[in-house]
Amino acid sequence: MNTFMQLVDDVRQRIDEIFPWDLHTMLQQPNPPLLLDVREPGEFAAARIAGSLNVPRGILESACEFGYAETVPELARARTRPVVVICRSGNRSVLAAHTMQLLGYTQVMSLKTGVKGWNDFELDLVDRHNNNVHVDAADELLAPVLKPEQHLINPQHD
Repeated sequence: MNTFMQLVDDVRQRIDEIFPWDLHTMLQQPNPPLLLDVREPGEFAAARIAGSLNVPRGILESACEFGYAETVPELARARTRPVVVICRSGNRSVLAAHTMQLLGYTQVMSLKTGVKGWNDFELDLVDRHNNNVHVDAADELLAPVLKPEQHLINPQHD
């Protein structure tokens, strides 16, 4: 049985990843990539890279295809366009990028370190109203918050 991180590490070997500074450079080009943020809507609203499209991972497959209630036409048309998949830390985006490859996307990559790494590199983030989010405020918004029952008490590694 694999853990979440073992699954991510396995899939990571099959996809392309870029760092925040690489994406920053790509966004300055005449034909920038489509930015696909697969976080949940609340996470996306709090702090995101300007211009990104929010499609939560839970509806990704149907959002990528025409003919579904969740279809996102811009995403469904982007099979041959560069697409950078984004999440908080770069783990969910690895899994989403792999899924998109399986669906026939030919230029999909994951943002290594995610929005958190983007913020650590002190690149701009915006909120739901497109107001800039200060780097320190974003640090707080992007910090993982575990409930007491989510902490690992007795680790079992089989």
